[in-house]
Amino acid sequence: MFKSLLTSTLFIVLFSLSSTYADFDKLQLVLTWPPSFCHANSCQRIVPKNFTIHGLWPDKEGPQLLKYCKPKLKYNYFSDKMLNDLDKHWIQLKVDQASALKDQRAWKYQYLKHGSCCQKIYNQNTYFSLALHLKDRFDLLRTLQIHRIVPGSSYTFEEIVDAVKTVTQMDPDIKCTEGAPELYEIGICFTPNGDSLVGCRQSETCDKTGKIFFRP
Repeated sequence: MFKSLLTSTLFIVLFSLSSTYADFDKLQLVLTWPPSFCHANSCQRIVPKNFTIHGLWPDKEGPQLLKYCKPKLKYNYFSDKMLNDLDKHWIQLKVDQASALKDQRAWKYQYLKHGSCCQKIYNQNTYFSLALHLKDRFDLLRTLQIHRIVPGSSYTFEEIVDAVKTVTQMDPDIKCTEGAPELYEIGICFTPNGDSLVGCRQSETCDKTGKIFFRP
């Protein structure tokens, strides 16, 4: 899939990294469950039946989440194959496809808010390429199904975490819909150069004592 397309670019970037990783300690790949997203939002696209990318978020130990780091970046609109890859795996659900490809609003927002905080290492192309590459490493829906966690039923927080950890070996960040015990997103965390998995900061949005609904 993406591995053959992105290997050369990512190798050059990752090879050049030293043990100093700018101003962040880890990267969180945030994957959204579209049925839950579209239940809470008005979606204009056919709802995908697998996890899609929400963002790639640099993180650093401390009370504050990293966002809108300086210097301010400029977003360069995509017009090449990257555009099709993003539309498939980082789909902008709230607008129709034509508007999504033209305005690129969600990708621009994510890059300026979060991509700005890893700009010392990743430019725009390598930031989005890395997100696609990391997403390609996991099929979370398949992983959950293997462990008998399927859309349409409810499961404990521990059951979901344990299933995801069979492929990550590290604690993911399970995110639930605000005000409801419903699976919304799963975060998987990596070292700054994306070559190893690490435990995630916990967003604490799920009830760990009750059941969590996995919307069909």
